[in-house]
Amino acid sequence: MVLMVLTGWLERRERETIVYLIEENRLLRRQLVNRRLRLTDDDRRRLAVCAHRLGRHVLREIATIVTPDTLLRWHRQLIARKWTYAHAAVDRRQVLADIRRLAVRMAEENPTWGYTRIQGALKNLGHRVGRSTIARILKAHGLSPVPHRPTSWQTFLQSRWGAIAGADFFTTEVWTWRGLVTYYTVFVIDLASRRVRILGSTPYPDDLFMRQVVRQATAADVRPFVADVWICDRDRKWSRDVRRVLQDAGIRVVTTPERAPNANAYAERFVRSIKEECLDRIVPLGERHFRRSVDEFVEHYHCERNHQGLDNRLIAGASPTPAARRVRRRPRLGGLLNFYERAA
Repeated sequence: MVLMVLTGWLERRERETIVYLIEENRLLRRQLVNRRLRLTDDDRRRLAVCAHRLGRHVLREIATIVTPDTLLRWHRQLIARKWTYAHAAVDRRQVLADIRRLAVRMAEENPTWGYTRIQGALKNLGHRVGRSTIARILKAHGLSPVPHRPTSWQTFLQSRWGAIAGADFFTTEVWTWRGLVTYYTVFVIDLASRRVRILGSTPYPDDLFMRQVVRQATAADVRPFVADVWICDRDRKWSRDVRRVLQDAGIRVVTTPERAPNANAYAERFVRSIKEECLDRIVPLGERHFRRSVDEFVEHYHCERNHQGLDNRLIAGASPTPAARRVRRRPRLGGLLNFYERAA
């Protein structure tokens, strides 16, 4: 009996509370007049969950902010959003940038490819691009249509890798009995193996000297060790007569563009190495001392110096002996250059 009285009292209190809240809600709604009530997504979600539990019949009596149909529509949208999986949006600008980069790369690496051929290669990668779009991209990058498109320097090097060398000079100030004399040293570096050959040094690099060192470099007994293509800069030392001697020996001379030292980057890198690691750290006293220093560095360069372009390996040299424990230092030029190896 007491439980029934208590339950009835609780239900009456709940009804009175609901009636009060409804009336309070109507008064607040009247204060808004015609102004629209701003609800957040979280507000809509909470109202939609409660409205679904009450049903349309009850909502008609108590809903004052929005209509029952709106509340139930919010609930349907909430359910639909739960079962909708968002797909990653594709950045169209990034796709266009990739297409431009690929089109330019294909045109530079394949000078015989026309617009249609590049269009097909892009299609193989999942990009559908029109020929006119490819033409605009290449024109914007200064690339002419086939057959007027030149071969890129990188493509030229890669197509002849193993049969191409770079030739260049480096200068050294040498103290002699006549004072400070500038010596010019000409060398050739094989691009694939990084082997360097010093052709000669002189304070007077005239045409006679150049023809002489070129004849010695292309002699029959050393010809197998000489590359078929030499990259030379536009220095006047590589005169027409000197190039003719090379051509008679079966060597093709390719001159680099003007003011483009990167076109002969391997030769420039060797000049930097011999300067920084050797010649800039000594004072050459006479021609004999200078030549001996260059020969010592070249020997160290070939057999004792690791090269990053060759996977940090030696160009030539004995394989390590793990069985030996003692480590021996092999100095050159008074310890200016050092090599560490296992003692046999």
